[in-house]
Parts: sequence; structure tokens; C-alpha cells
Amino acid sequence: MISIGVIIGSTRPGRKAEAVARWVRDIAAQRGDVTVELVDLADHALPRLNSPLPPSMAPSTDPEVRRWAARIAAFDAYVFVTPEYNHSVPGVLKDAIDHLYPEWTNKAAGLVSYGVHGGASAAEHLRLVLAQVEIADVRSQVSLSLVTDFVGFQHFRPGPAQATAVGGMLDQVVAWGGALRGLRGR
Repeated sequence: MISIGVIIGSTRPGRKAEAVARWVRDIAAQRGDVTVELVDLADHALPRLNSPLPPSMAPSTDPEVRRWAARIAAFDAYVFVTPEYNHSVPGVLKDAIDHLYPEWTNKAAGLVSYGVHGGASAAEHLRLVLAQVEIADVRSQVSLSLVTDFVGFQHFRPGPAQATAVGGMLDQVVAWGGALRGLRGR
């Protein structure tokens, strides 16, 4: 079994990320090869990144960051759900990633993005960030359009093809999450 954390990458009032993350979680929960949990950034009062040294050199001593680290360390893989804000990811998601290093390393991740153009720019930026903390992001991703997958840009109503895309992305996350276990065990 691979344990997957579905990370809700926005804390903005009126966010759509929670509905999207629950949908991904529900699809993943139907599989027999994973355990899956939601990880909501709104439940973690993380400070702005303010460490004098990068987390790869010295872990934070901030109690909230340590609680976040313990939560993230518990998973084999992740699915990041991110909106696109100004052609990138929300600052809160970037900070949440930047606060940690060893907790992320040698794990797999899938991406689910949304925006007017499917959140493609946010997903591409997120891939660059994840590479720096040594997360292996999978090729398949799910791009949700605010125009076609949401009613009136507000209410999440994905088409059946999107659920199929989630399944394909999860297949890759499970495969990579299992393959990287040996590296995590060192």
C-alpha cells in the first residue's frame, strides 16, 4: 500500500481547491492499493519562510513547522491540488513546500491544477519547485478549466474524462511511490 496525501494548496476564502481535493481523494479511496488523506494548508498556521538556513541544512525549530513536517513525513506520495494565481502557485503552497526538505525527498507526486487555462502555468512552476526538494513528479497531470469543469466559474462539475485522467495520474503516482521506497529507506 502507498500512502498518499492530497494537499489542498490554497487557503483563500472561497477557494475551489477543497472541492477538487475531495474529489481526487474520493477517486483514490476506491483503489485497493492506496491509503489517502486530505492535507489542508488551512489547518497549519505556517509562518512565512524565515529560516536563516535552508531546511536541507537545518530543520526549523518552529513548533508549527515541526507539526507540518511530521504530517508530511507520514506519506509515501502526494497529489498537489493547486489553483493558478498570476501564472503560478499560491504563495502559501510555495512556503509550505519550502519549509521542509528531508520530509519530501525521494517521494512521488501528481499534480491537479485549475484555472481559466487549466492551471497549466501553475503546474509547470510547481514542477520546478518540487524538483528542488527531490520529489519525483509524474508526467500525467489533471488540468481543470474554470470554463468547462466549473459551473459559472464557481461550482465544481468535472466531466467523466477528468475522473479517468485522475486514475491515470494515480497509477503513475502509485508506481513511482513504490519504486522510490528503496531510496527512502537508506
